[in-house]
Amino acid sequence: MKETNGASRAVFPPGKDLLSSVVVFLVALPLCMGVAIASGVPPAAGLVTGIVGGILVGLIGGAPLQVSGPAAGLTVLIWELVQSHGLALLGTVVLVAGLMQLIAGLCKTGQWFRAISPSVIHGMLAGIGVLIFASQFHIMVDDKPRGSGLANLLSIPESVYKGLFPMDGASHHVAALLGAITIVTMIAWERFRPKRLANVPGPLLAILLVSAIAMFLKLDVNYVKVPDALVESFVFPSMETLRQVFTKEMLGAAAALAFIASAETLLSTAAVDQMHKGPRANYDRELAAQGIGNILCGFVGGLPMTGVIVRSSANVASGATTKWSAILHGFWLLGTIVMLPDVLRLIPTSGLAAILVYTGFKLFNPARVRLLARFGRGEVAVYLVTLLGIVGTDLLTGVLLGVILAVGKLLYTFTHLTVRCVPCEAERRVDLYLEGAATFVGLPNLARELDAVPAGRLVHLHFEKLNYIDHACLELIHNWRKQHEALGSSLVVQWDDLEERYRTPLGGRPVEADSKLISQAETVGSGH
Repeated sequence: MKETNGASRAVFPPGKDLLSSVVVFLVALPLCMGVAIASGVPPAAGLVTGIVGGILVGLIGGAPLQVSGPAAGLTVLIWELVQSHGLALLGTVVLVAGLMQLIAGLCKTGQWFRAISPSVIHGMLAGIGVLIFASQFHIMVDDKPRGSGLANLLSIPESVYKGLFPMDGASHHVAALLGAITIVTMIAWERFRPKRLANVPGPLLAILLVSAIAMFLKLDVNYVKVPDALVESFVFPSMETLRQVFTKEMLGAAAALAFIASAETLLSTAAVDQMHKGPRANYDRELAAQGIGNILCGFVGGLPMTGVIVRSSANVASGATTKWSAILHGFWLLGTIVMLPDVLRLIPTSGLAAILVYTGFKLFNPARVRLLARFGRGEVAVYLVTLLGIVGTDLLTGVLLGVILAVGKLLYTFTHLTVRCVPCEAERRVDLYLEGAATFVGLPNLARELDAVPAGRLVHLHFEKLNYIDHACLELIHNWRKQHEALGSSLVVQWDDLEERYRTPLGGRPVEADSKLISQAETVGSGH
């Protein structure tokens, strides 16, 4: 009987999952099309990715409650790729990136993708948010984005002017009004949403409202374009694109796409794991599943996918308990584009762009700077370098700059030693405070301070703020003590917890020289 019930649960989704799938579908529908438009591809490409991410990755993935689909975080990279090499090559690059992800998942590297500094991730999200905001602001007024992220940002005043003072019979002001209505509706719904309608997503409500306004007033603005048949949107790889993708530039683009998509997916997976009490995610399986999904998306010319935190959060918040919610939301997307393409064509592109403008603004989130500042100015510096690098150059360069700075900060932390000397002439005493990591790299600094101590002084070494001390520095202190005893100097080590930390740092026996110094320090310091 138990087996029968278990089998029934495996085949038929629980009622909560059915409801959650509808909620996730309503969140995903406008986002899939909006991300596609922001990426410079037809909306159908975003819907295809949402379908594959829901049905295929939802079925085989390692994170049951995570929802996969096109992500705003990849729009900048995809837009640049499409503008430089055209839509035909996009699918092949996505296919190769998916193959890289599949290999990485099979090689059990899923956990390694989580080893990225939070400052880099927050800086990447903020940079992407700025670029999305800047590019979609132009589309929100039925204008065209400029050539680069910085150009988009600098030309926002021009689009504002077009939206306020239309010229030559253009309808920029009408599109701008629809975009403004979309944003105001989402903000108002977030603040004043009735509890009974808590599961109704603000973006969907806003799109329904502006679509109804545009339809009844027959407004002359740009609308979403989707094919009558889904297969008409497919762009299959050709021998020509396969040859082009195996160049240094295209392989680099595929590697960047695979890396960023994997990092975003697995960070989302970790966040979703903290939101529920169900089974924990299998990171390697999820990474491999994302690779398979991107291989299929690339084969049919869809957008690349990642695990997406907004849809996943909606999934958990609406009560999902199994993978069926993600799978069913993919079927609802498929049914919509197959059976209701005329309904999708009623949606103004300015409304979808407005959703992305608002999303970009929220991704920027300057409040993160205050949170990072609690962990030191170095974290803020990594964040700002990543953000400015992405906005000023490109996504991959900005992330690499942030990673390099984060690694440099890490090396500095584990090699830097500060030695502060506080003399007290009245007591013929010198206090030396060691802070940081006392390794052979900081040996010259420590030796210089010790050698500067006048003869006949009582020297106190303070280790309270020392994170680590290696054999070289311990040996230096030991030798200095022996050499200066004849000059009337003596050494007192403020031992406290240093013995516990450094006698057996890994639970084993102490190094002979270290043990010797410890015993001597205990003897010298016993009268203090």
